[in-house]
Amino acid sequence: MQGRGIIVAGIGTEVGKTVVSAILCEVLGARYWKPIASGSDDGPAESVAVARLLKNGDQRIFSERYLLRRSLSPHVAAALEGLEVSLEFFFFFLFEEPLVVELAGGVMVPLNDRATNLDLIKRLELPVVLVSRHYLGSINHTLLTLFALRAHDIPVEVIVFNGEELPDTERIITTMSGVAVIGRVPSFGEVSQANVSSFAAQCGWTI
Repeated sequence: MQGRGIIVAGIGTEVGKTVVSAILCEVLGARYWKPIASGSDDGPAESVAVARLLKNGDQRIFSERYLLRRSLSPHVAAALEGLEVSLEFFFFFLFEEPLVVELAGGVMVPLNDRATNLDLIKRLELPVVLVSRHYLGSINHTLLTLFALRAHDIPVEVIVFNGEELPDTERIITTMSGVAVIGRVPSFGEVSQANVSSFAAQCGWTI
């Protein structure tokens, strides 16, 4: 995977994309980029969090193209600042190290009045790792996300489950989707650089 990258997508918000992204950065020796982030008024951006979770993190982070203040869908958060997210500013560079790209929200989140995260994925031309977290309705959200990606001919590498194990839920998702599960991220008591590094060294993930 040298010089290439992956996109970390989620079945929705707050499903664990940032922690999974940090783990993948350590597993792959990759850099991190979140092209669009919102909610900077409410606390540090995801890039700051990931930098703290990685070894030499400050040297492995690319700045956001859009860092929006309000915790809203990007198309709304940008409009409140007099901006419009433009896909023309997004392109993928080949680096010696792989690149882990974290999306803002789910794949159908609108970036402007015409484009969604699906369009950004197609523009970057990178395969997807899908993060799923269990809650009532997560089977539907996971399968719908996979359906949308496949409908747009976007390759999905693997699924990562985040949080507690629910074997019946995971079995039906993998059976109906045919997508392999790379593994599970446990509920860390504390999300720290030590925990991320230790888990990455032991998880055996291969992409």
